[in-house]
Amino acid sequence: MVANIKKILVSQPEPINGKSPYYDIADKYDVQIVFRPFIKVEPVSAKEFRAQRVSILDHTAVIFTAKTAIDHFFRLAEELRIQIPESMKYFCITEAIAVYLQKYIVYRKRKIFFSQSSKMEDLIISINKHNKENFLVPMSDVHKEDLTHLLDEKKIKYNKAIMYKTVSNDFLKNETFDYDVLLFFSPAGISSLLKNFPNFNQNGTAIGTFGPTTAKAVRDAGLRLDIEAPSQETPSMTAALENYLKKLSKNGSK
Repeated sequence: MVANIKKILVSQPEPINGKSPYYDIADKYDVQIVFRPFIKVEPVSAKEFRAQRVSILDHTAVIFTAKTAIDHFFRLAEELRIQIPESMKYFCITEAIAVYLQKYIVYRKRKIFFSQSSKMEDLIISINKHNKENFLVPMSDVHKEDLTHLLDEKKIKYNKAIMYKTVSNDFLKNETFDYDVLLFFSPAGISSLLKNFPNFNQNGTAIGTFGPTTAKAVRDAGLRLDIEAPSQETPSMTAALENYLKKLSKNGSK
């Protein structure tokens, strides 16, 4: 066991298939890893969506940056009794998100595009080739503006549609909070931490983040950032965590 590290909180849902690099890290360093999201997604109701005055059928293409967005797009379409035309085009940030569309449509019969590199800039190139379309961007009420900034730069016609909400996943009064490492993946997670524990004192608790906006949220909150990803050395959160534990192990063995 790594000195002083016994229990690690990963603020994401537990993997459904029971497979994850986190489990390998737990075995290798004899630590307990707990998957416990600080945030959760709630649906926007049909009434709330109508209040935005955005009509799905006024659009000829949809941009998806998350599987959650796909779920709520088709959920709202069903609740509003809207039949999505077969001519609708779909643009996805990754191939995995594009393939997820099979849950709702006949994949081979639709016009579906995705970024080969999973980068927003490459997706915009594809979108720009279809710049005559009127795009709809389903998203959460808490979202980054990097996509919309790129769409604005290319003068792409689009509308944002808030289809789901990101809210704090509050801790129960009797829920233990005795973690040695906390790993976060969005600024909303940091907000939830401070909401749940307004008197949070970091002391020896290590905090790790994925992405620059989450790292900034930690520093803005006056907290110490111990593990940061991605970097050239550690492109993933698991790689950064293992690198951190490895250094602690070496220091502890001296």
